[in-house]
Amino acid sequence: MWAAWDLGPAVAFAAAAMFALFLAALLDRAAYRLPRALDARIPGGRSRSHQRYRACFWVAGPLLAMLYAWHFGPTPAAAAAIVYTAALLALAWIDAETGLLPDMLTQPLLWLGLLVNLNGAFAPLPDAVLGAVAGYITPWCICRLFLLATGRVGMGQGDFKLLAALGAWLGWMSLPWVMLVSSSLALAAALGLRRAGRMKAGDPLRFGPYLATAGIVALLRF
Repeated sequence: MWAAWDLGPAVAFAAAAMFALFLAALLDRAAYRLPRALDARIPGGRSRSHQRYRACFWVAGPLLAMLYAWHFGPTPAAAAAIVYTAALLALAWIDAETGLLPDMLTQPLLWLGLLVNLNGAFAPLPDAVLGAVAGYITPWCICRLFLLATGRVGMGQGDFKLLAALGAWLGWMSLPWVMLVSSSLALAAALGLRRAGRMKAGDPLRFGPYLATAGIVALLRF
């Protein structure tokens, strides 16, 4: 695919966008069927919110793919970044719509991050391994303390696994930045929803989309 770069950046951008569309086609059906297979209480049918999330998924993937083609150039890192982003966009869509972050997507994403970093594509392998461990253990410990103090659950285990996957791709040193950005985005969204009357105090906020957004932005820092 990246040999197209020799014919000009425009062709390379088009090739990157086509690769992203190919991945979107693979993940589109999974984003609908997988959560409904895991939880029979999730209603079927193509709701308006489903169509809105789906449209964002199909548009954002190719646009980000072209950005990666420009940022990383004709390298395997660019192709890996497109796969990483397609998976994160699918997870953000699923969590926003259903409140689930399926292991069938988060766990392969984690292992793929470690494989990509065997040669240090985005982080040295030891940093990637520590990132995967710290990405799970740190929020788990924080949430256990929060549960003991308040009697309420702060984050779901799917969020822990997604953060572990981000750590495997980005390395442990990126995790504080990812948590700061995602928490800030989630706080801003919660305040906006409460101001609009669409969220009450104590209502849960699905954190996966904000983690995914922060993970995509963090990758562009390399």
